[in-house]
Amino acid sequence: MLKPLSSFDEAYSVAKRETPDKVYAQISADLAQAKTLLPNSKYSDPVEPWRASKGAVLALQAKVALYNQRWTDVISIVTELEGLNFYSLNANYFDSFDVTKEATETEVIFDYDHQSLQTPRKGNGLCAPLDWGFIAPTDNFLAEFETDDPRLLYTVNVTDKAVYKLLGATNTIYKGNDDAPSNKIYIRLADVLLWKAEAYNETGNYPQAIAIINTIRNRARTSVTAGGALPPPGTLPDRSVASVDKNEIMGWLMHERRVELGFESQRFNDLKRWAIAKQVLTALGKNFQDFNYLYPIPQGEIDKSGGTITQNPGY
Repeated sequence: MLKPLSSFDEAYSVAKRETPDKVYAQISADLAQAKTLLPNSKYSDPVEPWRASKGAVLALQAKVALYNQRWTDVISIVTELEGLNFYSLNANYFDSFDVTKEATETEVIFDYDHQSLQTPRKGNGLCAPLDWGFIAPTDNFLAEFETDDPRLLYTVNVTDKAVYKLLGATNTIYKGNDDAPSNKIYIRLADVLLWKAEAYNETGNYPQAIAIINTIRNRARTSVTAGGALPPPGTLPDRSVASVDKNEIMGWLMHERRVELGFESQRFNDLKRWAIAKQVLTALGKNFQDFNYLYPIPQGEIDKSGGTITQNPGY
């Protein structure tokens, strides 16, 4: 909807299915306009640093290009984002999630500002489960981590059944608290850099793709662990810069995205855009079918259209 409606007749006339190309064109136009309206600074408002910023707009533009496989655009937009010099990988992997470092760390580009004791509530409801609840890790996920990768414990503490990334602390102080202050992170620099690595791989620039993957691995292996020590020597060795095997490098990238971004709500969409969701999820015993690549249209929207909009196949 691009303007207010003046009548029911007008409402019915616009109640129709649009093409993905047209929807993406509007998203792109909105982002292009937003970019011109935002200040050239890390934060749009230093008092409210969680507000959408120029960096967030550029990151979203790059993500639109990524999902449309416009690889050269991904590279150029991410390069522009890096050129702002607003963001860098945090020295410690967990700093992006640490409640005590919100708006002082250097990696988060776009997040939701959860706050406790607000009316209406703004707390992070995902901290509510006292046990694993619906956010328990699978054995397959836990097995993905390489030996001594500090990102595993920073993500989940299996013994205490705690997802530290969601709690915003490396203890259980916020566990069971649906009004917890830990922020929901939508985009951070490590995610964006791995988009660029993927684009480099797709365009045949294998050394650059591998260099970014190794940068992410280096930050992980040089992060002080949740236990307070550095990982042992030999942890997370660099991928070979000599590789010119696109599929091998893509496998490295898929692995890195999974362990780097676990529990950040990226995996499912990655599987779908890579067109391997059915293969991967059915192997894990999930009933994912071809039609699940699209979500169902809410029945209420179909009803409001008077039946002009029809349900996606399979639902």
